[in-house]
This record gives sequence, structure tokens and C-alpha cells, in this order.
Amino acid sequence: MKTVLLAAAILAALSVSPADARPRPKAKPVADAPVASPTPVYKDGPPDTTYEVPHKPYRIADGLDYVGTRGIGVYMIETHDGLIVLDSGTEKGVDLVEANIQALGFKLSDVHILLETHAHWDHVGGMAKLKRDTGAIFVASAGDRYGLENGVHVGENHYGGGTFPAVSVDRVINDGDKVKLGGVTMTAHLTPGHTRGDTTWTMDVKDHGVKHTVVFYGSTTVAGNVLVGNNAYPNIVADYHLAFTHLKAIKADILLGNHPEFADQEAKYQAQLAGKTDAFVDPKALPNLVKQSEADFGVALAKEQTK
Repeated sequence: MKTVLLAAAILAALSVSPADARPRPKAKPVADAPVASPTPVYKDGPPDTTYEVPHKPYRIADGLDYVGTRGIGVYMIETHDGLIVLDSGTEKGVDLVEANIQALGFKLSDVHILLETHAHWDHVGGMAKLKRDTGAIFVASAGDRYGLENGVHVGENHYGGGTFPAVSVDRVINDGDKVKLGGVTMTAHLTPGHTRGDTTWTMDVKDHGVKHTVVFYGSTTVAGNVLVGNNAYPNIVADYHLAFTHLKAIKADILLGNHPEFADQEAKYQAQLAGKTDAFVDPKALPNLVKQSEADFGVALAKEQTK
């Protein structure tokens, strides 16, 4: 795998050293992929009205904060050399994300690295603004680069395509690459299917003196994706299977979602407020989610195959 060292302020500090890596998904170059019509892509039909509803920021573990909205998970990682922010929320919701970062006592200029889970309007619609307002480096997967830099959903989807403000990618990561800043290491795990470059991230944290492994789940929902006869993404089914294989290999005891309900986060947050100090710790949460998502995928695939 490669190790990507990103310095707080300058791109010149980026260094890459080759090493061992897991098999990576073999997808066609997305630059040639047809793009669907400019209709918002929805995760399960109509847009969720909570995507742009404020939520108070909160601490998950030492140096790890929730800064998203009620319906979209956005995460801030504190390091000795600045902040890392994962995802941005929607084009309008990013204002709430920026307000949450500032509410925790930080300046937007403290953000030095921006990451993404996948190139859909509800998770990166505000990334162009967040990048502009922070001056941060944007790191994203090779598979998602075309969609991000053209502001589109790539591939065929029953709900239509989607548009969002395009954002330039400063550094491209692949499976197993590590992003490092100020003593914090985040590892990229490609989990394609939901999008070509869907990425799940992991990192280690400490909370109350106990070490935990956090997984920021990309997405494995079908979300309207055409599974049979997807000319823009012909290997989509194989990629979903690869994603499930990668996810089953991850061992983590704190599961976080880019849609908080995937990890039952609101209930955990309320438990934390009630005094439960390890409210977000649940070693069974990740395997349970993967198992359910894989089953849901199987049902969706079978339905399309019988049409």
C-alpha cells in the first residue's frame, strides 16, 4: 500500500512510498462514463428533510467530533497540526457544518485536509465551498475523481443523475493508502459499488484512556443504482461484492455513518448525554450493518434479474 503524508500547509510535503496492498477493483476509466440527467440522486427515494436541519456538534471520542446535520454525518478529526474533515454535507447544509466547526472553538482556516466517502450531492455538495472557505487540501479516490471534478453522479440510476458544485481533487488515494496529519493516521478502504470510488475510512482513537478503532462507513446501499445492464458502470455488481469483502475484513468497535441512522447514532448520542461514557462503542455494529446491507443488496439484485 502507499503511505501518503500530507503536511498541514503545503502540498509539497506529500510523499508516497510503495508497499503491499489488497487487490483493487478494476473499473473502466470514469472519464468516459456516460452521465445521467441532472436530477438529484436520492438515497431511498425522496430527499430526507433532515439533511439541512441543524444538529449540535458533539464529541464522539478524544479528538473526534460530529459536525454534521441531523441527517448527514460529517466528522472532524483534531490533530497536533490542524483539522481533518470528512465529507461536507449538501450545498446548503455546508453552512451548518462550518458553523459547527466554529462552535467547537476552531477557525475554518484550522482545517488542512478534506476527505470524502463518496461523490453524491448529499455528501459532497458543499465540498467546493468548504474547500474555498478553509483553503484545505482535498483528497479523494481515483474512482470518484471524475464525478467530483465535473459535479455529477456517474452511472445509471433509477432516480436519475445528480449535480453539485464541482470541486478539484488535489491528491488521489487508492485502496490501503494512508493520510497522515499531526500524529493521526486515516486509512482508506475502497468499498466501490454505491459509487465507483466509494471509500470507507478507519483510524485509531483513545477515549477515557481506552484505545478504539473507528470505521467511517462509506455506503453499500443500492440507492437506485441500476444493477443489471448498467452500461455506464458494467462491473457494478462485482464492485459491490468487493466492497462487502473489504468491509468484512475490517475490525472496528466504533461505527460512524455518513447517514447517522445507519449506525443508530442519535440514540447513542442521547445515551452519552445521559451519562454513558462509552455510548458509541459497539463491536457488533459494523458486522451487523454489513450483513444487513449485503442481504438488502441480494434482494435488489434478484429483483432486477427477474425483470
